[in-house]
Amino acid sequence: MRLLTWPQVIARRLARSYLLEPAPRERFVDVVRDVALVQAQVLSAAELGLALRVRDARAEDVRRELYERRTLVKTWSIRGTLHLVPADELPLWAAAARGPEPKPENAVDGAIADALDGRCLTRKELAEAVGDDRLLSGWAEFLWTPAVTGKLCHGPPRGANVTFVRADQWIGGWRDVDPAEARREVLRRYLRAYGPAKVDDFRRWSGFGQPASRALFDEADLEEVRVEGKRAWLLRGDDADFDRDAASIRLLPRYDVYVIGFRPREPFVPEPVKERIKQDPKGRWETVTGMPPLLVDGVVTGLWRRSESGELEVEHVLPLPRGRKQDLAAAVARVREAGDTC
Repeated sequence: MRLLTWPQVIARRLARSYLLEPAPRERFVDVVRDVALVQAQVLSAAELGLALRVRDARAEDVRRELYERRTLVKTWSIRGTLHLVPADELPLWAAAARGPEPKPENAVDGAIADALDGRCLTRKELAEAVGDDRLLSGWAEFLWTPAVTGKLCHGPPRGANVTFVRADQWIGGWRDVDPAEARREVLRRYLRAYGPAKVDDFRRWSGFGQPASRALFDEADLEEVRVEGKRAWLLRGDDADFDRDAASIRLLPRYDVYVIGFRPREPFVPEPVKERIKQDPKGRWETVTGMPPLLVDGVVTGLWRRSESGELEVEHVLPLPRGRKQDLAAAVARVREAGDTC
């Protein structure tokens, strides 16, 4: 049985998240596949997080992939949350999100599909076309089922308004994917990006529930390892990147995939940082996931923000290691270059 340390696990997760070495531009969409989607409840944060993982990319490049090339789609997916999804894998992730026992479709779902046939509508226009003001709710509880059945996804924004289009028409077709196989593939993606992991780590990340997550682990071809004495699992044979040099400084946006996928949090968020995050109303409610972190060698050592004047401010909770000021300056410059607006 392989024995691992947390620094080794952190190095692997940094590498698999393209935070040690960014991907070339031609692998833009592949980055989203490899990190198992990019959460996009705050689109500007998703744009920055993805741009930072692709060499010389900017937020505007993400928008180009979304609305011009249509290689990415913004829609509801796992955890019932908005994500950026590769367009050619939209049916797979939709099947995984709705699961083997999907919620039955209703008249509103059909009316949404009819209203969006060949059209791009704002939320208000969609509610008027369907004749149901419940669609105006910001929680989008009536839009999730159409989203995971190919009837709806986000279209290009119209000013400050979001718009919706027919997902199947937007990506040029739809194919049925077996939900059980889709979920098996999602587990494989998760373990490649965030393993070693336990069942409960995957449950929290996927939103699939304990019994379903346990069943997926039981039937997968996994290898048991020990991380500082604790049991965890990898895909069998997927044991690369543990010996990577983790030396790096990165400023990440809130809701970044590296943060969301990192379990358990203790090796990644030292206690003084955890206490500082609790002092912030958003951090108290959403923990580290809702805060823009400063990463030093893969560990959260501080936070950053935009001041009212637009300047980027870094708050060090733990001291910056000696000799790393130049690395920090490069990380700040990269965020500015990527077109940060979050």
